[in-house]
Amino acid sequence: MGSVVKKKRSLVDIFLNGVERVGNILPHPALLFGIFAVIVLLFSGLFAWLGASATHPTTNESIEVINLLSVSGLNRILTGMVKNFTNFAPMGIVVVAMLGIGLAEKSDLIGALIRKLVLAAPKGLLTFVIILAGVVSNIASSVGYVLLVPLGGVIFLVAKRHPLVGMAAAFAGVSGGFSANLIIGTIDPLLAGLTEEAARIVDPNYTVNPVSNWYFMVVSTFMVATVGTWVTEKIVAPRFGEYKGEVSEEETRLDDLSAKEKKGLRWVGIVSLAFLGIMAWGLIPSEGFLRGADGQLLTSPLLKGVVAVLFIWAGTCGIVYGRITGSLKTDKDVMGAMGEAAKSLGPYLVLVFFAAQFVAYFNWSNLGLVMAVNGANAINELNLSVIPLMLLFALFCGMINLVMGSASAKWALLAPIFVPMFMMLGYSPELTQVVYRIGDSATNIISPMMSFFALIIVYFQKYDEKAGIGTIVSTMLPYSMVFLFSWMILLAIWLLSGFPLGPTGVLHYTM
Repeated sequence: MGSVVKKKRSLVDIFLNGVERVGNILPHPALLFGIFAVIVLLFSGLFAWLGASATHPTTNESIEVINLLSVSGLNRILTGMVKNFTNFAPMGIVVVAMLGIGLAEKSDLIGALIRKLVLAAPKGLLTFVIILAGVVSNIASSVGYVLLVPLGGVIFLVAKRHPLVGMAAAFAGVSGGFSANLIIGTIDPLLAGLTEEAARIVDPNYTVNPVSNWYFMVVSTFMVATVGTWVTEKIVAPRFGEYKGEVSEEETRLDDLSAKEKKGLRWVGIVSLAFLGIMAWGLIPSEGFLRGADGQLLTSPLLKGVVAVLFIWAGTCGIVYGRITGSLKTDKDVMGAMGEAAKSLGPYLVLVFFAAQFVAYFNWSNLGLVMAVNGANAINELNLSVIPLMLLFALFCGMINLVMGSASAKWALLAPIFVPMFMMLGYSPELTQVVYRIGDSATNIISPMMSFFALIIVYFQKYDEKAGIGTIVSTMLPYSMVFLFSWMILLAIWLLSGFPLGPTGVLHYTM
């Protein structure tokens, strides 16, 4: 038995060590975008000199690559650097969203909600609820990694099951279901902003709403929880068997919510119902004050301002919960919590600065538009229907995820190429975005480049001191494969049905 396990780990380690070596060659994502920006400048000069061009499919106008290494290009680079950064679509959206969610997280509201959800679950639904809680935890960015994954191990210990199986289930939900959710999280406005920037290469007036993938993500949430439960019970749990390690009584004790925490959650529920009541009041009547100027739901300021709504709702709930439990006693505590949330965005702002320059140079040079037109023509000649085309793109995104961990960094790189390309073929930016999310999420749990991968190894080593990269990947690989396969089936069904991806997420685009 031991030799078989060792052989399996060795085979996995050989593969992963190669992936890890390739990934370690890459510099920091921010520097990587700086390098890409320089490469774009060089390529703009090279392809302008070669006379690279394309014909716009609707206007029939010639599109030529613009040389940014010229005097006019240098002037534009110097005068546009600050605007490239401040006008970058995802930045303001993410900052505002994080300020509200930061209040909910720092007040311990998110943690209490997850504990309440998991503790209230019947034993027969324990695995399903842990995975579902992992998916939902993504509204608060990294809280699932730091709270729910170790909590999954403790919960399984209390239930007399192997703790590593509980951790695997939690990790599958948190990371494998990263792009799915029941409500809008920080990843939605972030990706929507990047998609919008890319779509405007073709259509300068195109907008992508953060709720554009919401219908698909809600269905995906229950799909991930359901198939994740099957993988846990049928594949992962039998492999580990019964846990025979020694644990103390302290480790197996799972505290219930305190009286203050329960009171805080009750008031959060009341506040949330009040918010829903106000939104219903403004949306349901034909003359509702939250409907668009034309009286339609799709033009509602509620949809266009979903990030502002998220900020107000999450911030209000966080303040209410914090005041009741004592975690936020004064206005200084509230502002301090928002400040802490803003501090966590420091690395993101550095990344955005370089990504914004890369995207701007890419747009200015017309390289993206020329590549999109020529790429669309090449793909069009393959005569692939939408389903195999999108499935191949999902596989491609999943492979890229193995060597480049950041979801936003990858999409900032891929969106300017594939969003315009698929628009040329008649597929919407929202569809391209959702296919990217499928590929990115499915392989998160087996990617050593994922930022929390090392932390998961530490969690596993608490119950198995010999656990390493091979242990994690061999445990999580079944989840990754089944998630990807199930998501592809769901996507194929969705495309055949023609159902929209979200309130503003159509499947097709007309030039």
